[in-house]
Amino acid sequence: MRRSISRAALSVLLLATATPAAAQAPAELHQRIDELAAAVNDQVVEWRRDIHANPELGMQEFRTAALVADHLRSLGIDVTTGVGGTGVVGVLEGGRPGPVVALRADMDGLPVTELADVPFASKATAEWQGEEVGVMHACGHDNHVAILMGVAEVLAEMRDELPGTVKFFFQPAEEGPGGAQPMIAAGVLDDPHVEQVYGLHLTTMLPAGTAAVKAGPSMASSDFFDIEVKGSGGHGAYPHLSVDPITAASHILIGMQDLVSREIAAQESAVMTIGEIKGGTKHNIIPETAVMRGSIRAFEQRVRDQLVERLGAFAGRIAQAY
Repeated sequence: MRRSISRAALSVLLLATATPAAAQAPAELHQRIDELAAAVNDQVVEWRRDIHANPELGMQEFRTAALVADHLRSLGIDVTTGVGGTGVVGVLEGGRPGPVVALRADMDGLPVTELADVPFASKATAEWQGEEVGVMHACGHDNHVAILMGVAEVLAEMRDELPGTVKFFFQPAEEGPGGAQPMIAAGVLDDPHVEQVYGLHLTTMLPAGTAAVKAGPSMASSDFFDIEVKGSGGHGAYPHLSVDPITAASHILIGMQDLVSREIAAQESAVMTIGEIKGGTKHNIIPETAVMRGSIRAFEQRVRDQLVERLGAFAGRIAQAY
């Protein structure tokens, strides 16, 4: 699977940047890519398992960044570290004139405890929102990093026949906070100016060895939100003397689903998810506050704006009713 994905990424890049002469011989180009990808495949698997066993949260990817930087330098690629936090940028100049194209991979893991029984399972922990949590690569970023490291090795091997310049973006904190914006603010799209950026994301919804592309957006926007419901605490035996924030939060949670199912047109799409809800410390005590954290995802800016605006008003009105 990794060989197929690496070949797909390389093919898209090389054909997108190829001169007319190079574009006339795609079969030879694909064969060359296949041979080089096959040669680096075992190393890509080894990198992936090493990164998987040693995940790091966003803006804490020091080990991963060092691994990437050392590898890029060993290939003779110009490297800059600490970009937008812990980001790494590599610049490879091809031997022929052409455009400047960027390839991007994300490096961060998630605050999730791994349960898989594999030799390279993560045992890492870190502090997250004031708590000690497990850390793992639950979203495929370990694969993304390893694949792009392999792509860099193949392209460095093809340096003389490569038209244009390739910039490698190893991005921290895709899961937030941070992500692409700090790297853009640091100037990664300039000097030299990037004309196109390519990336990929793994999925378990396609057969192994298959790469899929589509016109238009394929990954939704993602907005995180926090809702804090403030009530009046008290004893669980006397709820009439309190204002229960957990009850109010529960009604907000259930009702907010209607913002998608009843206010977004059927031919459009959006997802609103609560991933965390906290409130209280004991069975029989009504707490002062309840907190919900979630995300909004949409493909259209108008839909995104509508949900962001409506959520605040909806939550406020429901809370006011209590």
